[in-house]
Amino acid sequence: MLGGAAALDRFKTPIAKMSELAADRDLPPSAGIKLFLAGDVMLGRGIDQVLPHPSDPSIYEPYMVSAEGYVALAESAHGPIPKPVDYSYVWGDALAALRQAQPDARIVNLETSITKSMRYARKEIHYRMNPENAACLTAAGIDCCALANNHVLDWGPAGLLETLETLAQAGIRGVGAGRNAAEASAPAILSANGKGRIVVFSFGTEDSGIPGEWAAGASEPGVNLLQDFSDRTLARVAALAQAARRPGDILVASMHWGANFGYAIPSEHKKFAHGLIEGGSFDVVFGHSSHHPLGIEVYQRKLILYGCGDFLNDYEGIGGYEEYRGDLTLMYLPVFSASTGDLLQLTMRPFQIRRFRLNSAAEEDARWLSQRLDRESARLGTRVRLASDGSLVASWA
Repeated sequence: MLGGAAALDRFKTPIAKMSELAADRDLPPSAGIKLFLAGDVMLGRGIDQVLPHPSDPSIYEPYMVSAEGYVALAESAHGPIPKPVDYSYVWGDALAALRQAQPDARIVNLETSITKSMRYARKEIHYRMNPENAACLTAAGIDCCALANNHVLDWGPAGLLETLETLAQAGIRGVGAGRNAAEASAPAILSANGKGRIVVFSFGTEDSGIPGEWAAGASEPGVNLLQDFSDRTLARVAALAQAARRPGDILVASMHWGANFGYAIPSEHKKFAHGLIEGGSFDVVFGHSSHHPLGIEVYQRKLILYGCGDFLNDYEGIGGYEEYRGDLTLMYLPVFSASTGDLLQLTMRPFQIRRFRLNSAAEEDARWLSQRLDRESARLGTRVRLASDGSLVASWA
């Protein structure tokens, strides 16, 4: 495989000349199945403190003893937050973008335990949102939360069980965690507004920071944890997918994997992502864990998002890794053929987190994000450009 400058030279074809690309077509809403995908959504800690029903602010971190400290950091960086905010506040300008996009399903990786539990796990960082603030998720119309990640058990098994119960009461499907292994590995089935079904599986790996002991057992609650990236593991995942698939389904593999920072994509991730698609197992690999977006690949006409980056968090005012611009986030809006699951179009809307709110990115920030994502995606055969309406548009050969 080509790397570095050689790879970039390989994909210097101007985007305007890349033929037979659905990315540049105007597709009406009825033309395919459109998803809203977003990476890590963290609604706990500081964000929970500004919502109408804040949890006990006590936290157990090496450098912070109160979640209110994260509110203070954000306000010192960007000004006062009008607390308490309403449940829709944090979504900001993303709500108008969602109304315009009209996705058939809205899927995020929820990196927060929704619980009043005070029994925290033996790890440095713990994210928790009061169940009474769950309307924050319904305010954005979220349909499904991937839960196989390294924070859903921050407040112990009791916290996980309360999270599952709270999501169910809110009419939101949780996937990738459960009361036992069978429940944790089961998919979420979503309706695509009469166009078919969206079948979502959620998997996590230890290289994202998920403790091995968090794996769900035969009768123990936990997450759907993959032991490795071996062919044996891939075959087991493919069998689950094939057992769930019906004609016309769109199958999504949510993957919480990899490090927080850095653009390099591990070779085992690429091989596993390709394997998830080969043989008709999955139509989209929805990766997350990195705090910033990673390169995009279209493989056998199927979409691979190796890392979607954070979408919402309370990291304002925290120094370090500024070169990755973690304050810039993306809403992914892929459109798939309802008959084949092939990717027809991929647009992305850029936002900037300020005062715990998603704000439409300024043109210079959107251009920076477009150029960085184009650089990383070009190595994978995909190009990204900034459109006149401020969105990012992907093209592939």
